[in-house]
Amino acid sequence: MAEDKFIRKILVPTDGSDSSMRASDFAIRLAKQFNSQIVAIYVIDRVILEEISKVHERRELEEEIKRKAERCLNYIVNSAKREGLKATSILVEGEPHDQIVRHAESLGVDIIVMGSKGRRGMNRILIGSVAERVIEYAPCPVLVIR
Repeated sequence: MAEDKFIRKILVPTDGSDSSMRASDFAIRLAKQFNSQIVAIYVIDRVILEEISKVHERRELEEEIKRKAERCLNYIVNSAKREGLKATSILVEGEPHDQIVRHAESLGVDIIVMGSKGRRGMNRILIGSVAERVIEYAPCPVLVIR
């Protein structure tokens, strides 16, 4: 196996938290070393959305979360492209660890690079337990950035 193809594709889960954005920066530096592709993924957690929508207008909330998700994904993709890397993004709804693992499998990624903790409170999408579950079920190595 050629060294420059050791890591061909990196999955980068994000929720916009400082931890996940540090992980995306690290993933881009890693990808630059191996000329890898970056795939950023943002999972809108349906359970949290249901809970929050009990006190907020659901449609407004979904639109706000999707706008924030697109901003995060665009930041990662544009940062990777500025470094000369191929980058794409995925916005999905569901259970975060499940969607991350499913996409890692279906895309054939070589490594997942993610933050150790996500947002807290209303904006929480990824949490520490998500990283633990991804580590447990991922079909590839998982690098967790503190």
